[in-house]
Amino acid sequence: MSELLLDAEGLYLELKRGVQRLLTPDTALVGIWSGGAWLAERLATDLNVAAGTISSALHRDDFGSRGMAKADHTKLPFDVDGRDILLIDDVLYTGRTTRAVINELFDFGRPARVQLAVLVDRGGRQLPIEPAFSAARVTLGADQSLRLVRTDTGAFSFEVK
Repeated sequence: MSELLLDAEGLYLELKRGVQRLLTPDTALVGIWSGGAWLAERLATDLNVAAGTISSALHRDDFGSRGMAKADHTKLPFDVDGRDILLIDDVLYTGRTTRAVINELFDFGRPARVQLAVLVDRGGRQLPIEPAFSAARVTLGADQSLRLVRTDTGAFSFEVK
């Protein structure tokens, strides 16, 4: 495990400013399980906006190897139809998780618009998915992973493997 010099709390503040600019009166935040869900929960409190959580498990293209272990994390306590949805994620990499959660989202209705905001964009896209906002862009090797960590007090940091 190595340490990446990224200030997760500082980047959260930047994400909050970016998300605030993307909000409309009809926007609901949808955090991608798990790091994105943590971010959306905190953003919802800080910005006084509706939020839910979504899992990519049922629509992943690697479902056969990963299974349903985390398939029960989708909770959308609002109507998706006609709503502006702002997906929140911690780290954007290939775009496959984003594709899967968009498919899951449409199982719940037809939003007016779907946008994506991320804490960190690490590049390496395999699908044509780009965030409307990212607090930071980093370059990591294909063999490395970047993960958001949340302490018991709710503070964020990063772990690089």
